[in-house]
Amino acid sequence: MVYKVYYQESMDRNPKRENTQSFFLEADSHADAYALAQKNTDFNIETVEELSDAALVYEQADPEFSLTTFN
Repeated sequence: MVYKVYYQESMDRNPKRENTQSFFLEADSHADAYALAQKNTDFNIETVEELSDAALVYEQADPEFSLTTFN
């Protein structure tokens, strides 16, 4: 499944919607996606959202769409 991870770059500031960024990753479950994001980034993870098939097609239409992979 593909998940969209919403985050703030800094853990030191209060989150502001205007500063929310996102990336996409593949994981077996919501919990796995959240754990991967927490373990592999220094970001303040706001939420993790599983993408429906229609939402994934929409996101993939963006030429800058890419799945984030962690080594």
